[in-house]
Amino acid sequence: MTPDLLRVPPGAVDLGALPTDATPGFDGSKEEGKAALHAMADELADLQERLFAEGQHGGRRSVLLVLQGMDTSGKGGTLRSTVGLVDPQGVRITSFKAPTPEELEHDFLWRIERALPEPGYIGVFDRSHYEDVLIARVRQLAPPQEIERRYVAINELEARLVEEGTTIVKCMLHLSAEEQRRRLLARLEKPEKHWKFSPVDIDERSRWAEYQEAYEVAIERTGTAVAPWHVVPADRKWYRNLAIGRLLLEELRGMGLRWPAADFDVEEQKRRLTEEDPLS
Repeated sequence: MTPDLLRVPPGAVDLGALPTDATPGFDGSKEEGKAALHAMADELADLQERLFAEGQHGGRRSVLLVLQGMDTSGKGGTLRSTVGLVDPQGVRITSFKAPTPEELEHDFLWRIERALPEPGYIGVFDRSHYEDVLIARVRQLAPPQEIERRYVAINELEARLVEEGTTIVKCMLHLSAEEQRRRLLARLEKPEKHWKFSPVDIDERSRWAEYQEAYEVAIERTGTAVAPWHVVPADRKWYRNLAIGRLLLEELRGMGLRWPAADFDVEEQKRRLTEEDPLS
């Protein structure tokens, strides 16, 4: 499996032509897919620790994983199964809800800027700045000219972040309407899952086609050479987790991460511990 299989090429986007239950680049079973994800855990953890160590020693690089998708597409499941493979001390997860009164007093990117990963960290956006061109477009929460301005502002922000050392991995979790219906029904069948359900979820389903169009436009307008989009089939949870894990692993590999060199005389410190240690 390579990132190229999921990366959206420049040009018009037709989500209807992209299957939601496919497994591009992987021919194995569900069990084999889960095993493949866990097999990359050690390398993911090692590379994440190298990134964190680099940040602690003056490095400026970071990673931003953006997860977007319709309700039940699996953003939370991805966090548990994939992002959960690395040390949590080097990860910052932000879940963007409806803007607060304070956030509404500022430009839509104000709260995004405040949540960006610091050097050495993997930042994860569970929903993101794209809410402001998706929901805002479908629900007409902003005039068309403002939505157009936001596409440009997003591209400018992401270009600046990449220039400053942030690697951006943008994933649209591509779910079918039928699979969403099954997952919502499953929540209603289990009392312990009722807290995750809202009648609004059904209201939003009536606008499925509008949301698909909004995603197509957003992906087309903000998929750039430095911050491309990846459309990840999300009907099969195990494949979704494996695919995003692979995308993250390939980006970390491509960074050429190295352990920071010691800024002290290693042999001298060994000598001190063996010759001057008061406990010896």
